[in-house]
Amino acid sequence: MILALSGTSNGRLAAQGFERLAARTGTDMDELIHHAEGRRVVFDDARHGPTPVGSSPEWSGKEAADRRYSPFTINVEHDKPWHTLTGRQHFYLDHDWMHEFGEALPVYRPPLDMGRLFGEPRIGPTGQREVVVRYLTPHSKWSIHSEYQDNLLMQTLSRGGPTIWMSVADAEAIEAADNDWVEAVNRNGVVAARLVVSHRMPTGTVYMHHAQERTIDVPKTETTGRRGGIHNSLTRLLVKPTHLIGGYAQFTYAFNYLGPTGNQRDEVTVVRKRTTEVRY
Repeated sequence: MILALSGTSNGRLAAQGFERLAARTGTDMDELIHHAEGRRVVFDDARHGPTPVGSSPEWSGKEAADRRYSPFTINVEHDKPWHTLTGRQHFYLDHDWMHEFGEALPVYRPPLDMGRLFGEPRIGPTGQREVVVRYLTPHSKWSIHSEYQDNLLMQTLSRGGPTIWMSVADAEAIEAADNDWVEAVNRNGVVAARLVVSHRMPTGTVYMHHAQERTIDVPKTETTGRRGGIHNSLTRLLVKPTHLIGGYAQFTYAFNYLGPTGNQRDEVTVVRKRTTEVRY
C-alpha cells in the first residue's frame, strides 16, 4: 500500500504531482514529469534487495538511478518557491511569538540546565566509576529510521549491535576501553551498549546514533535486569513554545509533520562501565 501511494515508488502519482506543481507555480517541471512517468517499485522489488526510488513532489530533492537525494534541489534547479511567506529563503521570521522570544533572527540558545529543571546530576565525573554527560541522538551514518543495520554487509562495518560514542577523557574517568560494555541511565530509562572511544568526541558529550538495530547483541541490563533500551529510552520531549506556531507559511504543519518538533538535544545521563557478566 505504501509503495502504491508514494510518488517516490509510483511514478504515475509523481508525474501527476509535478504537473499540478508546475501549474501552481508557473515553473518548468517537464524533466521531472518525464523521468517519473514509467517508474514503478513493487513489494517484490524490495524483497530482492535495495531498490532505487525517484523524485516526487512530496520531497524537495531530486533523485534518480544516477543521482543521490539532495534536499532543495527542486527549489534551486526548477525554481519551485520555498515554503515561506515570500517564496524565498529568509532568516527573518516576522511573527509575534518569534519577536516575543527574541528569535525573529537566528540566535544562539545555550543548553537547558537539566539539573535545575529536573534534578539531573551535573555534567562531569562523579568521583565514582561513572560520568555524567550530555546525551545526543544524531542520525546514523549508515541508516535512518526503520532501515536497520542487521544485514551481513552492515555488520562487517559496525560492532554488530548498539554503541555509544564517548571521548577519551570520559572513558578514562569510568576506567573503560574501546568496545567495553557500558550502561547509560537516567530518570527516563536505561541503555546497554558497547563503547566506541573516539578522540572526535568532546568531553562531556556522548552519541548514541538514531535507530540502531534491536535484533542483534542487546543484553539485559545490570540496572533493571530487563533488555537494554534504544536511543529514545533516555530522551524526553521538551516542547518549545515557538514550535507550536501554526497556520503561518512554513510553520503550517501537514501529514507526517503534525504537532511541535521533538527536542532530544538537551538530555543528561549517567554512563558507567558494566561490572557483571553480560547475559541475554
